[in-house]
Amino acid sequence: MATSPDFDELAAAVLSATDSCDHADLRLVSTRTSFQTRRDRDARADVDGSERSLGVRVLQDGCWGFAATDDLAIPEATAAARQAMELAAATAATVDQPVELAAEPTHQGSWRSDFSIDPFEISAAERMEFLQWGCEQLLADARVQHVDATANAVREETLYADSQGTHTSQLRVRLQAAFTAVQLDDAGGFTQLSTLAPPVGQGWEFLTDEQSTWPWANELAELPELLSAKAAAPSVQPGKYTLVIHPSNLWLTIHESIAHATELDRIKGYEANYAGTSFVTPSDIGELQYGSPLMNVQADRTTPHGLATVAWDDEGVAAQTWPLISNGILVGMQLDRAMAAAAGLPRSNGCAYADSASHIPLQRMPNITLQPQPEGGSVADLIAGVEDGIYVVGDDSWSIDMQRYNFQFTGQQFHRIKSGRLVGQLQDVVYQGRTTDFWNSMVAVGGEETVELGGTLNCGKGQPGQSAPVSHGSPAAVFAEVNVLNSRQESGA
Repeated sequence: MATSPDFDELAAAVLSATDSCDHADLRLVSTRTSFQTRRDRDARADVDGSERSLGVRVLQDGCWGFAATDDLAIPEATAAARQAMELAAATAATVDQPVELAAEPTHQGSWRSDFSIDPFEISAAERMEFLQWGCEQLLADARVQHVDATANAVREETLYADSQGTHTSQLRVRLQAAFTAVQLDDAGGFTQLSTLAPPVGQGWEFLTDEQSTWPWANELAELPELLSAKAAAPSVQPGKYTLVIHPSNLWLTIHESIAHATELDRIKGYEANYAGTSFVTPSDIGELQYGSPLMNVQADRTTPHGLATVAWDDEGVAAQTWPLISNGILVGMQLDRAMAAAAGLPRSNGCAYADSASHIPLQRMPNITLQPQPEGGSVADLIAGVEDGIYVVGDDSWSIDMQRYNFQFTGQQFHRIKSGRLVGQLQDVVYQGRTTDFWNSMVAVGGEETVELGGTLNCGKGQPGQSAPVSHGSPAAVFAEVNVLNSRQESGA
């Protein structure tokens, strides 16, 4: 492969080749990813890979054209630019709604996410040591027969330039680690329980005793007792319950029933063939009672350590914060530049992202957070206010229809609540609802001290499919009269 020229020279050559277009942009993205696993005391996988490529996107006569190359010499880059222009021209005859882009000020600058230790500046052996340590902690307890451990790290650097004069560079890292403890029973079955640490926009410091914001040692020490109690717990009786839902579970409900449902491209049917549509309509803005008056949801690209936190999105739009739901009323949506223009809005709110330069940017969700109540109190306070209910902790399997309306979610831990106290665990709990019914049943929201940032490294969307990292913050919250199913009975087990 030819030696890559300076990005300024590369950008100048590509933008010169595309100067007849209404818009042109290019992204040079370098991504390094590691994935490590252990099973008990044995290392199972140790993968370290990298990708570096250039993507060129043009808008000509209302049509997109896109091409990419991993040969970063100027002749190959300009060839990709010409190919993008040819594709835009070839599709012009098939388009009945020309693409327009909302305006965006020009930006120049560099940005680095907030991390202390680059995961790739320490050796793979050192990274594996963390998993070995955690496995040993759990296997030392006789109630744990097996442990599965994983660690995933990503380092992503993006250089961007466009024909309007924006020129930016960004570097961010993200990280996830998890331990799953397994207890076997005499009948040949098993019960498992995983740590609750979320994926984070942090470096390796998240996994060190000295700097971590997560209590790894304490959680690993408590896991065997929680696992043993879960294994001995009775199966839930189906019915209506008041649920106190911990943010380690509620983040996923937010993701599926709010974040995806308020993507304007999905609402307009752009994802209908793959990821579905939405029950929300554009006319619902300012009208739809999405949830109870306690429901305030904010979208942003600025959350500290958020997985979707950037300074600029993949269209050169500066990071912003805006409301999606205020006092239970839907007031906003997620937009990229084309969706903003199509909606008659003056500006995108920065929701474009591609998981590599080989893929065209899609409208992707920002960090989305359910806001706490100023006097909401602690998790213990919320539990104390429940006479008969279930406390749900940790995420697990889920199902939601293609319009993001009918859903059901499980979890990892289910603690029975009686007279404001936890009185033991349950098994096989599935909570079920319709999006607006569920969020309108929210009767209490915890305070700032209950907020945690959950999320995923691999939210899927698009054809060809792309994965995007995103965080969702949430306090603990209370939902009244929620329908609870028994997963064992539903499956016929």
